[in-house]
Amino acid sequence: MIPARARRLAALCLCGWLIWTQAYADEVVLPDAAQAGDLIFRQGTEPVSDAVMAVDGGPFSHVGMLIGQPGDWHVLHATPSEVPGRPDGVVSDTLAFFVDAKRAKRYAIYHVDAGAAHRTRAIRDAQTMLGKPFRVADPTGTYCTVLVWNAWRQAGIDLDVPFTRLNLPLLNGEYLLPSSLLASKKLHPLTPHHKAKESSAM
Repeated sequence: MIPARARRLAALCLCGWLIWTQAYADEVVLPDAAQAGDLIFRQGTEPVSDAVMAVDGGPFSHVGMLIGQPGDWHVLHATPSEVPGRPDGVVSDTLAFFVDAKRAKRYAIYHVDAGAAHRTRAIRDAQTMLGKPFRVADPTGTYCTVLVWNAWRQAGIDLDVPFTRLNLPLLNGEYLLPSSLLASKKLHPLTPHHKAKESSAM
């Protein structure tokens, strides 16, 4: 016979496991071909995302770089603060957080045509930018598309994308829009445009 105390302990462990698996049941599963350094585009939910898409005319308003590995994917991106108390800047968030419906209407993964050595260098360069301020029209900072474009450029991979001249109040200059980056011949879709869904990510 199994002692009552042992049975209670086993039941508690089982309950804990069930709670854990439920919490992670909705974790984002990427295709096997996804690699660190690939790009993830999303259409955001905030008014600033609507403004970007109105100017750009493309399907997405934001982009980040996958870092980590299967089962532990994160996204490195330059963004206005999405966490109370965290400053605007280059941050690393979990993949589940990045694509949660609170922040994303839809998203898609795009593979960058590059070998392992170039990937390592691109990821390393992007990670050196952690903490850099998020700025669109100020060279002391960076913004999402330029962050990933420049990381790959520093690694020796030219995504060969055009910058667009904007003549808007406070945005008078040359900018890399999401649709221009998306059109790079070095990028290939790994997933369709997934609709985001609510998860337990905070």
